Amino acid sequence: MVGKRLKLSLIALSCAQILNTTAAIASESNQTTTDGHKNIIYILVDDQRYDAMGFMNPLIKTPNMDAIAKNGVHYKNAFVTTSLSSPSRASILTGLYAHNHHISDNNPNSVVNNLKFFPEELKKAGYQTGFFGKWHFGGADKTAKAGFAGFDHWVGLLGQGDYWPIDMMGNPSNLNVDGKLVPQKGYITTELTNYAVEWLDGIDKTKPFFMYLGHKGVHADFEASPKYKGSMKNVHFPVPKSEANTDKNYQGKPLWVKNQRNSWHGIDFPYNKNLDIQTFQRDYYETLRSVDDSVGEIRQYLKDHNLDKNTVVMLMGDNGFMFGEHGLIDKRNAYEESMRVPLIAEGPGFSKGKEVTDVVANIDIAPTILDIAGIKRPDWYDGQSFYGLDQGKGKENRKDFFAYEYFWEYDFPYTPTIFALRTSDWKYIQPYGLWDKEELYNLKDDPKEMHNLIDSSDPTVVAKKIELRKQLYKELKNKDGDNVIPYNERNHRGQVFRRADAPPMADIPSEWKRGYSPADKYHDLFPDSVNKKEFVEKVTKAMQSRDNAVTEFIKAHPEAK
Repeated sequence: MVGKRLKLSLIALSCAQILNTTAAIASESNQTTTDGHKNIIYILVDDQRYDAMGFMNPLIKTPNMDAIAKNGVHYKNAFVTTSLSSPSRASILTGLYAHNHHISDNNPNSVVNNLKFFPEELKKAGYQTGFFGKWHFGGADKTAKAGFAGFDHWVGLLGQGDYWPIDMMGNPSNLNVDGKLVPQKGYITTELTNYAVEWLDGIDKTKPFFMYLGHKGVHADFEASPKYKGSMKNVHFPVPKSEANTDKNYQGKPLWVKNQRNSWHGIDFPYNKNLDIQTFQRDYYETLRSVDDSVGEIRQYLKDHNLDKNTVVMLMGDNGFMFGEHGLIDKRNAYEESMRVPLIAEGPGFSKGKEVTDVVANIDIAPTILDIAGIKRPDWYDGQSFYGLDQGKGKENRKDFFAYEYFWEYDFPYTPTIFALRTSDWKYIQPYGLWDKEELYNLKDDPKEMHNLIDSSDPTVVAKKIELRKQLYKELKNKDGDNVIPYNERNHRGQVFRRADAPPMADIPSEWKRGYSPADKYHDLFPDSVNKKEFVEKVTKAMQSRDNAVTEFIKAHPEAK
């Protein structure tokens, strides 16, 4: 009898195993669209700096972002080519530098209607496409409707949008839903997530889909959900060493950097408020927690509906953000905390738990997503795909540098036009249109950019400076082979206030100070070279000799007139 029962139990167990295996196979088969294309979800977080994830910063909590990194790839050296919302978003969607897509600032620009966006290519390939959240460039957020930029469905913020359904003027906030204004109902992070999940629920799961989810969070002024408000009240963040207002800290730095301390984007007068930067950071990270919840909800939906194995989830910041580094807040400049962003991805084709140290940028997003979808990269793109880079694919053909460009805004006039070249180990920064210092940093030895090497006489450093200058000029040429700086119409003065009782402004660098007729007055009119000092000394002697020769000639030829 016992033997019979054992036999029956074994048969039942075998049947259960077969059923479980069959169910697993069926579940796995549901992961794949009928045409074999991968689904793609791209999540863009506003102003998220590169280390604003729990696995990078143990003082904060982002368990769902951490889970993507653990289950996928973390691109440690990800950057934007312009650290400003509109130009960066345009670069993401077009694969182009700002000097090629011509969206140079956050103001309306009709050129947006002439650009080609990568979701249009996905649409042609049969993808279902949905846009949710912040567009914020060219003014199209107010006019967009279903079909714009290749999106079947559109749920967009107007401009910056609002965290709550009351705008800054006290009026009800609206969303643009397929070209119609619809009242915002609640906290925007939650509401955008609900719209996104509702769209996922309604699409054909046998066809591939692409979803773009662009959060309002964590743009200033930060407004955390009641769920997380005050949750970090006991957290104290380290103060960056480069924040110090000391001669040592600003030795060799441009004047504009120290002078910006006392401005809308400086530590001495942030947003023209008496703002505690510790509280400011806590508000930022408390607001970020709802964005992380949104990431978790999207990932859970994919798992619950057997879509996770065939869906790529990618998350990125549109630019970095500063909390006192170099005495500054916000973004725009070319320092690491401003231009470096988080970038993580999981799903088919991505390794698990891998960290990639190669340099990648926002101009690489469009070609990468098209590559994931099996669509050929348009030849006019500036960016390159990084799909497969975690497995060494395409590494030999990738550039190990990119150009950075920020164009002066009359709204916030303290940050000059900035051009920079960032390689894996070096950064060269050139302010344009003002009388000030360039910057050169060996990032391998000086990752916090504390020691400007631009005036170094070391032959290796001088050679590197010359090399990067030339490389930058070449990289900034547009599609017509020209170097052109955009200019927009000015209609107001901008945020020009400075705190009345702030510390004094930056002094002229001591190494620039001279008396009358200095011996080296022509030194910096000649191109830099390793042997420049010796060359200029010869030229100076020759010029002095020439002056003496002229004097002697006049003495010898009194008749000369």
